Amino acid sequence: MIGREPLSRYFGILEGRFSPVFKVSKSIYVDFDPEDDLKKLWEMHERILPEMYELRENEVREKKTKETKDDVKNFLGLKLAIARKILRRCEFCERRCKVDRSVKTGWCRAPSTSYYSSEFLHMGEEEVLIPSHTIFFSGCVFRCVYCQNWDISQYPLVGFPVQPKELAGKVDIRHRQGSRNVNFVTPTPHVHTVLEILMDVSENVPVVWNSNMYHSSEVAELLKGVVDVYLGDFKYGNDGCAERLSNVRNYSEIVRRNFLIAYEDAEIILRHLVLPNHVGCCTRHVIEWVCENIPDVLFNLMFQYRPEYSAFEYPEIARRLSGDEMLEALKYAKKLRYLYT
Repeated sequence: MIGREPLSRYFGILEGRFSPVFKVSKSIYVDFDPEDDLKKLWEMHERILPEMYELRENEVREKKTKETKDDVKNFLGLKLAIARKILRRCEFCERRCKVDRSVKTGWCRAPSTSYYSSEFLHMGEEEVLIPSHTIFFSGCVFRCVYCQNWDISQYPLVGFPVQPKELAGKVDIRHRQGSRNVNFVTPTPHVHTVLEILMDVSENVPVVWNSNMYHSSEVAELLKGVVDVYLGDFKYGNDGCAERLSNVRNYSEIVRRNFLIAYEDAEIILRHLVLPNHVGCCTRHVIEWVCENIPDVLFNLMFQYRPEYSAFEYPEIARRLSGDEMLEALKYAKKLRYLYT
């Protein structure tokens, strides 16, 4: 795990004592052939990963990372080559459609060319992140019936097609304008695009992965050496609620696994949106699991739920939270070590 205090390395990056981890990955030369088969590329990735960790942990200001002369053959470039191959039989999320997204779309309906609806300096995120350069990708691997961004998440072709070099330039510009991080929102269907963008980012900007944490185990490996902070949603305390309200199966197993991997690899701000009539079945169980398994995360207990999208078709969530529900959630939250509300 990175440190003991939440976000200690993140603040170190902001203070100039460390490099963002994607920069560390770009500093490691790797002589790979992108045409090699996926197994060979993964074997190379496994061999290089310990070197990345050693560089990251031993880095001090006097030994700042420098990118390799070859702007493609580095550890981040290897990750991109792997992601591009996975895209041809897509397993970015745990739905594992296995479709060639260069030819057709899978469950998420996102083509191989990613779209984004907006990018701007966002002042509405957690205080430690703002101003945050948020890039809102279109599409999602969930179908949350109460989604407050449904006009983006449910329409993967809304907005603008991503041109990675152009968007990388905007990341650099936003950082010079004062952004504390680049915040990729709903990035799971767009792993290849995120890596393509970062290949051309020059500024020392921390990477935030703003996600529902339903990515595949392969993606969890690829994100090692890419992500500094996981801004992860932990929506449900049981699989029944997840399947009924977000049309997703095996939620607990997959999301818990990914949070455990993230906890050992990077830093975490964990968000839990409290839903009406779900404090006992979801909020309580989420808090208990976090306390027992990943206690040193910054936990954001969120009370801003409002019925949106199709929520009124589900009577249990067709209203705002009551005062009693907020107090009950706070009662459980007293067990948390680092609470952000």
